Amino acid sequence: MLKFAKKVINSIRKSAVAVLDKVSTTVSTVQYAIENPTAEGYVDSGVKILIAVVIGALLLAGLYTLFNKTIMPTVTSKVTALFNYTGK
Repeated sequence: MLKFAKKVINSIRKSAVAVLDKVSTTVSTVQYAIENPTAEGYVDSGVKILIAVVIGALLLAGLYTLFNKTIMPTVTSKVTALFNYTGK
């Protein structure tokens, strides 16, 4: 019975050490992320991507109105074919 109790205690001790290691690693990772002044947030990246898409759409719309013809014929034909799909 004494050997079984020692095994259980050692197993609990190993589990506790593993949990403490994981918690320590997570805490240090979070602390680094919080204290890192050069980190770029997800919101900043999202705003940059959104601005790039809007500017690209405005430039493309400007080209369409400037030249009054199709600028990218491949895209136009593929979109037309997509909407004219008959299901065959």
